[in-house]
Amino acid sequence: MAMIPSFFDNPRSNIFDPFSSFDLWDPFKDFPFPSPSSLVSRGNSAFINTRIDWKETPEAHIFKADLPGLKKEEVKVEIEDDRVLQISGERNVEKEDKNDTWHRVERSSGKFLRRFRLPENAKMDQVKASMENGVLTVTVPKEEIKKPDIKAVEISG
Repeated sequence: MAMIPSFFDNPRSNIFDPFSSFDLWDPFKDFPFPSPSSLVSRGNSAFINTRIDWKETPEAHIFKADLPGLKKEEVKVEIEDDRVLQISGERNVEKEDKNDTWHRVERSSGKFLRRFRLPENAKMDQVKASMENGVLTVTVPKEEIKKPDIKAVEISG
């Protein structure tokens, strides 16, 4: 079986690796703002990929965030006066040993921040948060929306 030649004349390997960060063309490299590849190559990229699900049940709004490898002390859950839920934190860069040889760095590190405007029926003073197995769960109970009493008014003729 013949080896696939590298399309980028990469001296490291005879096999083209479409996922190699060294083989990627960066169309943003000359722009004045940081490019995605420069963030990755810095080793301290913004941890912007925090995935959060928001579901509504009859009783509450429930937020679940995947935060693998983080401890609850490294995560902050805050409620702002204008009904905004803010989830933030930081994943620190792994300590490097001079004898280590890194072949690939794909795990994100750095700060993250996600904000959600909560609806009017959220009980802001009863928000609860828990963390288990790298999943943060924030529960915001809902107030029961009282339906207005409707009274028929007789029309006189």
